[in-house]
Amino acid sequence: MAHKSKRHQANKAKVAERGANPLPLADALNLLKQFTPAKFDETVELSVELGIDTKKSDQMVRGAVSLPRGIGRELRVIVFCKDDKVAQATEAGAIAAGGDELAARIRDEGWLEFDVAIATPDMMSVVGRLGKVLGPQGKMPSPKSGTVTPDVSQAVKEFRAGKIEFRADSGGNVHAPVGKVSFEVAALQENIETFVDQIRSMRPAAAKGKYIQQVCVSTTMGAGVPVDIT
Repeated sequence: MAHKSKRHQANKAKVAERGANPLPLADALNLLKQFTPAKFDETVELSVELGIDTKKSDQMVRGAVSLPRGIGRELRVIVFCKDDKVAQATEAGAIAAGGDELAARIRDEGWLEFDVAIATPDMMSVVGRLGKVLGPQGKMPSPKSGTVTPDVSQAVKEFRAGKIEFRADSGGNVHAPVGKVSFEVAALQENIETFVDQIRSMRPAAAKGKYIQQVCVSTTMGAGVPVDIT
C-alpha cells in the first residue's frame, strides 16, 4: 500500500470537511490555495470524466486549446520540417528543428527532452516511423491537436505560450495542466473555463446521455477536489 504523507492526509481531510457535493469552481480553487503546500510550485491539474465510449473511433475526444493565462512554464517544442523552414522554427523558439537527422536523434539516441513535437504535412512520412517512440509518450504530431501544420512559426509560438494538447484515455478521462498554485484564483478559473468550454464544443455526435460526468481539480501532490462546472 502506498504511504500517504501527513501533509496529503491533512489536505484530504480539508476536502472531506466540505462535504461530498462538488464545489463551485472558485470555491474549489480557493480550497486548493488552503492546502499545506509542497516545497515547490505545484501544477494545478484538471481531470474531466466524459460519457464516451473510447472503443469507438467516432467518440474519441482529442485536440488542443490555448489557455489565456498560460500554464506557468514555457514548453520545449521541436519541429520536423524541411531545410527551408528550419530557420522559421528556431526563430520562433523551437529547441530543435530538422528532418531525417532529428528523427535519427530520437530513434537511435532515445532523445526525448521535449514537450511538444510539431511537423509540417510533408514530413509525416518521416515522423510516422517514430510512432512506437512518440506515441506512448503522447508526443506524436496530429492534425487534430494542431501539431501538423505548414505554419510552424505560429504553432511553435502558441505551444510555447500555453497551448496544450489533450486526449481522452481508455476510461474516457481527459487530464490537463491548467496553471500553477502560485496563480491567482481568477487566472486559474479563466484557464479552466476555457478548457472546459473547448471540451464541451467537441462532444461527439454519437455520445449518448450526460457528456461531462465529473470534474476534479487537484495539485501535483495534493488531494482532488470535485468541481461543479455548471
